[in-house]
Amino acid sequence: MVLQIPEPILAAPIATLPTAGVAYEGKWDGYRCLLARHPEGRVEMRSRRGTALTMAFSDIAAAAQRDLPHGVLLDGELVIWHEGRLAFDRLQRRMNRTAASVAAEIRETPAHFVAFDVLHLAGENLMPQPYLRRREQLERLFAEERLGPPWTLCPMTLDRTEAERWIHEWAQADVGLEGIVAKKINQPYRPGTRQAWSKVRIRHTTEAVIGGVTGTLAHPTGVLLGRFDASGRLRYVGRTTPLSAQASQQISEQLAPTAADHPWHGDSFSAGWGSRERLAVDLAEPALVAEVSADTAVDSGRWRHPVRFVRVRTDMAPQDTPPFSDG
Repeated sequence: MVLQIPEPILAAPIATLPTAGVAYEGKWDGYRCLLARHPEGRVEMRSRRGTALTMAFSDIAAAAQRDLPHGVLLDGELVIWHEGRLAFDRLQRRMNRTAASVAAEIRETPAHFVAFDVLHLAGENLMPQPYLRRREQLERLFAEERLGPPWTLCPMTLDRTEAERWIHEWAQADVGLEGIVAKKINQPYRPGTRQAWSKVRIRHTTEAVIGGVTGTLAHPTGVLLGRFDASGRLRYVGRTTPLSAQASQQISEQLAPTAADHPWHGDSFSAGWGSRERLAVDLAEPALVAEVSADTAVDSGRWRHPVRFVRVRTDMAPQDTPPFSDG
């Protein structure tokens, strides 16, 4: 049997948890990974976009050679726990590095594989099977092979109240768990689609300084946000999703053009995490504070996903916002 790694099934974002006919799992701040141990014993690891991960995560590949049966294909998340939370930046430090650099990263911060689906097992293609059947097979695999670290079985519940409690507890703990993925219990695994899974992100409100806008100061379409570091320098921390007409007007009425000494003069800003596209930006005097709603995905002090603008905080001075932190 030839084992082919498919495109992963994807989750569509929704605002609230669905109520019936679904299972709830944790959403992890890591690298999506499909991991195959082929019938002849070779291990192959691919990212959501098909990037080879086997060398960068050779510690997990070695564990797969040692622990997993031939002919198994798992879907899951690669994560690294560092200094009390999941550390996405530590995953990135392994990419496009020499074998020696990867080995040093492995010694300092070993990875774990959080398994949430099994697509092939013992020569059988399980993708046509409903989710609950695949989950039973995954749990049996963990039990029969006595899988321990670096293998983790993703927590799952069929109880919506329990899933809501998870969201509350994870938001309070702020350890890098991003939210909940809800999966229809009777759906097969459909590669490359968003038809069967949905996701609700953990969000919290916080404040940052408006340092610039996309669009123009008179008609902003989005906001660039900053926080002050220990030296008093304004550091870029992220940008908002597109503004509503009402929010755009509210912000434009209070923005002031920047002086020549704006700390972001000469900087360029990416249109998205990992994107080479650059944003066209108008800098603003960093005197206005915005309240925003953000998820828990943070890397080197920046939000990886655009945040949602909530309101202008005229009651706060820029120095009252939370400080910039690399953590």
